[in-house]
Amino acid sequence: MIMTKKNSQGLIQVINEKAVELGADLVGIANIADLKLSPSHAISEKMTEFNGVGTSKEDGNNRGVVTWLDGFKSAVVIAVAHPVVKPEMDWWVSGNTSGNHQLIRIVSGLATWLESEAGIKCSQIPYHIERGGIYLKDAAVLAGLGCIGRNNMLITAQYGPRLRLRALLIDSELPSTGASEFDPCDSCSAPCLGACPQNAFEEQVYFPAAYGQTELPGRGGIYNRLACNREMVINEADFEEVQIKNQEIAGKRVKYCRECELSCTA
Repeated sequence: MIMTKKNSQGLIQVINEKAVELGADLVGIANIADLKLSPSHAISEKMTEFNGVGTSKEDGNNRGVVTWLDGFKSAVVIAVAHPVVKPEMDWWVSGNTSGNHQLIRIVSGLATWLESEAGIKCSQIPYHIERGGIYLKDAAVLAGLGCIGRNNMLITAQYGPRLRLRALLIDSELPSTGASEFDPCDSCSAPCLGACPQNAFEEQVYFPAAYGQTELPGRGGIYNRLACNREMVINEADFEEVQIKNQEIAGKRVKYCRECELSCTA
């Protein structure tokens, strides 16, 4: 297979194969032009500034609004499965998780390979959208990995919502590889909606008329990110001290709530 920027389908195939070889469980492409029109990116500029867990204040940009990096045309979306029997993958220890370390290794390996083998410029973007990151769930939908569920999470046919995401930007113009028609929520009794300890799915808080779009958080606007954030703040205050290798001072381990994810029957 010839890997060039002009051979889009061939490039997508080898990117997929290499990502899987490096440890990805799912992989797909989201075109940046498509991504800019996706629900989360479109609504983010219309919403009030959100000073919550995972946001970053950057000069000249509100929290929650993407800073698009110049010159990049596609996003490679990488997912690794997060089995229920491995909760430690998502435990936040001194600034990171073991699941994210795994994703970083995959993305870094893929970037090095693309740059050396095809001369493709890459950006290993952070999670903070204010620093060049993207809304990963929307990117994953465009990449064909799954759909947004009623619990406001990405739901996949292979792993349900039990997976973790990261992305790599590239300067090659590639088409989005999605979207998937998979959607388990219509026929589900939605146990996720009652699982939240902060009742984040108790009522509709986003309305089409207010935001000028029908695709809203929680599918129908029934998701309260402020309530979700309250639980995350509680989780952070309830940290455990753990010994970190080669570090004299004990680290902090935070186990963030996953009730809406673990209650999902997909």
